[in-house]
Amino acid sequence: MPKLIKNGQVIDDAAQILVLDETQAPEALTLPEGPLFVPLAVWQAHKGQISGRASVGVWLDSHENVDEIADDLEGITAIALNFPKFTDGRAYSAAALLRSRYGFKGEIRAIGDVLRDQFFFMQRCGFDAIQPKAGKYSDAQLEEALASLKDFSTPYQAAIDQPEPLFRRAQRAA
Repeated sequence: MPKLIKNGQVIDDAAQILVLDETQAPEALTLPEGPLFVPLAVWQAHKGQISGRASVGVWLDSHENVDEIADDLEGITAIALNFPKFTDGRAYSAAALLRSRYGFKGEIRAIGDVLRDQFFFMQRCGFDAIQPKAGKYSDAQLEEALASLKDFSTPYQAAIDQPEPLFRRAQRAA
């Protein structure tokens, strides 16, 4: 069972991330039971029947635009954003847009090739769940990564998690 960092702890997660191959048509797909993240194409084909189901979220690949689900955000409880490789940072922008422009309050999960060095920055951009590839990190390494999220007590720059920069928040003597 995959592990993820969420709500300040390392937890097991039963949610399946559905991946289509090129022979599968999204419209003809029968969705499995249980917690699930479906690709954007499957969401678009089946949103009438799965919108509002707490156990079903949508996942976007790095080349897919969050604008495509903007009108559906009220019926979506969780969104996973894929990092196909650690050097592809488009999901950072997608998470920030979901939180700032669209006011999305549900879970935003980082999936794919996510590295420990990026976890802190993912949180700053609006991710609240981080799911590395299964087997990439041991339980002990995930616990260390969780602890490292507190390495910086006060970030200087403004971001989704702290909209004002430090110089605006700091109280200085006159």
